[in-house]
Amino acid sequence: MQAGWKIGSLFGIPLFLDYSWLIILFWVTYINTQDYQERGLFLAWGAGLVIAILLFCSVVLHELGHSLVAISQGIKVDSIRLFLFSGVPSIERDSRTPGEAFQVAIAGPLVSLVLFFLLGLISLLFPASSLVGELMSRVAEINLILAIFNIIPGLPLDGGQVLKAAVWKITGSRFTGVRWATKSGKSLGWLGISLGLIIVLTIRDYGGFWIALIGWFALRNARIYQRITDLQSALINIRATEVMTQDFRVVDANLTLSQFADKYLLKSSKFSTYFAAYRGRYLGLVYDDAIRYIEKSYRDTQTLRMIICPLNQMVTVSEKVSLLEVINRMEFHQQRQITVLSPAGAVVGIIDKSDIVRGIAKYLKLNISEAEIKRVKTEGNYPSGMKLEAIAKVTNFKGSRE
Repeated sequence: MQAGWKIGSLFGIPLFLDYSWLIILFWVTYINTQDYQERGLFLAWGAGLVIAILLFCSVVLHELGHSLVAISQGIKVDSIRLFLFSGVPSIERDSRTPGEAFQVAIAGPLVSLVLFFLLGLISLLFPASSLVGELMSRVAEINLILAIFNIIPGLPLDGGQVLKAAVWKITGSRFTGVRWATKSGKSLGWLGISLGLIIVLTIRDYGGFWIALIGWFALRNARIYQRITDLQSALINIRATEVMTQDFRVVDANLTLSQFADKYLLKSSKFSTYFAAYRGRYLGLVYDDAIRYIEKSYRDTQTLRMIICPLNQMVTVSEKVSLLEVINRMEFHQQRQITVLSPAGAVVGIIDKSDIVRGIAKYLKLNISEAEIKRVKTEGNYPSGMKLEAIAKVTNFKGSRE
């Protein structure tokens, strides 16, 4: 779910406004009002508000630059979320190559530079004393600042995406590129926070709070990128065989429904999943819930074969596939559990969402309680801070560990 307010759409892309824009609207309006005091209170505040609105429009166009280039690469853009001096397009997947990633990253700053030149030229059409000319000139300067600010080499800024693409090109690993750009983004974030607080505490310039706020924003989002990248790495590197469990039982396919119910369902059992087999060959999954819909008179004569889902009709994975494929197959087929098969076609394990969470927690050394893992198993929902369905959907995988 998107945070903030939906304010419309452009080119079919929904636009969401982050709550931080309330800060931007007031701050930009107030700061620019100070430069127009000689024109009177009404015009001064009006000019400040117009600049804030044009800043918003500039950021929208900046983000549209990214989004339209992504769309040209066949990438679906689900939405754009706007905040502070930038925004975040929500895309269906990452670019497939470092070259394509660079194109998407550089598109935004290029749009801001084009706006800088266009608005600068427009401002020259008005007399030097014209308020409209002054506003166009100011917004042109803001777009130049946007371009320069966003090209700083640290995620989540566009410069961080450029750095990611460059390292990706050099090393051949997208994850290495993201990690370098994330480290740079966190360092720049701490630098901004420290510099802003030093300015406030030493020279009493409260504009330093603005620098600290931007630093905090960069640090927060760099950490988000790092968390997502760590999860993507885990999904690619962990194999099905590493998280699957043997929490199932194999039963004789020739058991009658009554025999099966008496022997397994009516007694306390730690198993909730049953597979039917005959002469050492797996036939399929037993739909034990179906027994309740079958008349009692038939239960003594009909066998489990009546309520089996054949193995070749089930959603399965091989034991060597990555968790990425496991999750994508589970989500595509809307399964809460998936069956793992050996190369010979035998059932070797089952995987549900709690097994996935436990495996990732072990791989990344995350502190996830057993109570939370049990909740995931019962409810079938991943932890709130672990949007694995969405992360798996946008993760490219070329078949090799990174």
